Amino acid sequence: MNALSHPLVDRPHMPESYGLSKNTTDRLNWEWVQNRLITSRNYWVATTRANGRPHVVPVWGIWKDECFYFGTDIQSVKGRNLIRNPYLIVHLESGDEAVILECRAERVDDPVVLKGVLSTYAEKYGVFSDENELSSETIFFAAKPYKAFAWRESDFPASATRWRIDR
Repeated sequence: MNALSHPLVDRPHMPESYGLSKNTTDRLNWEWVQNRLITSRNYWVATTRANGRPHVVPVWGIWKDECFYFGTDIQSVKGRNLIRNPYLIVHLESGDEAVILECRAERVDDPVVLKGVLSTYAEKYGVFSDENELSSETIFFAAKPYKAFAWRESDFPASATRWRIDR
């Protein structure tokens, strides 16, 4: 059984003034998170520059095999940042149905994995049907979450949930 099938689930650590519910039955389930990751079109990715300043940019991506995959130019700010420091945050567009992943990225070098990612990309966005469509400067990353947060704004104190993933 892989780590994401049954991550450790609890409440996020937040000040008491946020009013998080003590009831454990009203937390979100992991399937709710995965469904949003699969169906979202755009994702925000935050990386860290060499001088420590944040860099945030929207990207296209896919949730596959319990990783968030996305491509970029090796010379892009996020590409350079991730080669130097592999930690990043992935956030969905919605603040009403928030999903936030804390991840460690790895460059996708396995041709079989890359082929599967490109196939899913082609289905979702109509681009990158095979490796021949990629620039020689395009690289793909697998962002593997080690922590995740999610909530619905409409019932935030009850739905706020944190998952810790042992990789």
